[in-house]
Amino acid sequence: MAVVENVLARIPVPARAFLRKHQDMLKFAVVGGICFIVTITVNYALKLTILNKNPVTALAIAVVVATIVSYVLNREWSFRERGGRERRHEAALFFLISGMGVVLNSVPLFVSRYFLHLQVPEVTLVTQEVADFIAGNLLGTLVAMVFRWWAFKKWVFPDAGARVRPLRAVVVETDDKQAA
Repeated sequence: MAVVENVLARIPVPARAFLRKHQDMLKFAVVGGICFIVTITVNYALKLTILNKNPVTALAIAVVVATIVSYVLNREWSFRERGGRERRHEAALFFLISGMGVVLNSVPLFVSRYFLHLQVPEVTLVTQEVADFIAGNLLGTLVAMVFRWWAFKKWVFPDAGARVRPLRAVVVETDDKQAA
């Protein structure tokens, strides 16, 4: 936590108080940023290679991969002190809600491609890619993120302080020969 404390020490006092108050939301946003990078990387790796004709499938696979990363990071960092459920039940709820998030993440891209016809040959390749990025990666991610934040706090990690780890006593051994 020294890194977090060092960063917070450099932030103005009013903002620091706000960030401390909403620390779990800030951690959730950092995890979201990491998973956003994972999503973009996997999505374009698939879309520009083996799934170039299936952009919605490429995005869905990318979101699933990022969701697995998200579970580990959220459970062990963002919501570290929250819980209240048996681990298997917690994981099942996390992935169920994340599955709903995958659908919500894919809807804007689906609408962009197949209802608004923002795809080649109706538009240029550049327009298609910009529309895909805005619809799938920005708008879809934003909608899914808001839903996940609300649902994770409500159902997956409902109890604040449920997994608070007590401080352990640290025993420091000294060498008696040095003391003499």
